[in-house]
Amino acid sequence: MVQSIRLRVMTWGARHFVRPLLARSGTPETADASFTKIARLVFREPPFVCYQTQVVDGRLFHWIRVHERQKKKVVLYFHGGAYLSGSGRTHRGMLARIAKLTGLMVCAPDYRLLQEAPFPAAFDDARNAWTHLIALGYEPSDIVLGGDSAGGGLMLALLADLTQRGERPAAAFAFSPWTDLTLSGDTLHCKSEAILPVARMQEAVEMFMGGAAPDDPRASPLFADFHAPPPVLIQVGLGEALAADARRMAEKLSAAGGQVDLQEIDTDFHVFQILDGWLPEARVALQDVANFINPRLLSTSPDGN
Repeated sequence: MVQSIRLRVMTWGARHFVRPLLARSGTPETADASFTKIARLVFREPPFVCYQTQVVDGRLFHWIRVHERQKKKVVLYFHGGAYLSGSGRTHRGMLARIAKLTGLMVCAPDYRLLQEAPFPAAFDDARNAWTHLIALGYEPSDIVLGGDSAGGGLMLALLADLTQRGERPAAAFAFSPWTDLTLSGDTLHCKSEAILPVARMQEAVEMFMGGAAPDDPRASPLFADFHAPPPVLIQVGLGEALAADARRMAEKLSAAGGQVDLQEIDTDFHVFQILDGWLPEARVALQDVANFINPRLLSTSPDGN
């Protein structure tokens, strides 16, 4: 598929303006503020969306739905941001589109960022978010896991933990997941990457891990054990720095007996899906997510409810 003119223009803009801005961020707090500002100005939201928030054990949960009557299923989504930025609020435009395309409720919890608490706080919050959904009456087969970038890695770490416990969600999807905090991927230093300030990734790892080993499977699911994982969809750009993380993760899941759909898309734009409303490629990718999710959920319930 030939790149749209919009994608080419926005990739150029990201490479020359957004990536340098993120690379200059002096502290995690300033990086988070920059990302929040970009999200507010750039990321579009579809109309007629219902947003609700809930505080659970001190953490904010964002609930997003579009249709009046929701299926009794849910997407549990973990936002990206290198573990130092982002929230359910920054990602809610893209999550609202997923809710609209699937007809599902989306739950996006705000896990603790590294400036709040180091590893394994984010993983503990992800595990607690799952436990909260189970307490609300959802069965594991009612839940689809999702995430992007660092949130994609967090989601996959949770998925590994769940499969080891015999709690198997219906499916999972990830956009450009960061799965290896040892930074051994052979695409990390590709010159085409448009968004990620790769030179600062080691700094982010050290702040996040707080002295813990970066190959801990709760941080780097590439080193985790998966027991009969559910179907997983992974989307990544061919020119992204995290392309190798996505490919190796797909191989890992396949080796564990999982059904994996790895979609490699002609773009250098990290998590381009978040630009739904601007890029036609983003809408196609999110429709692919909906086409992947819905049959898996329907197959777990005779009446699809």
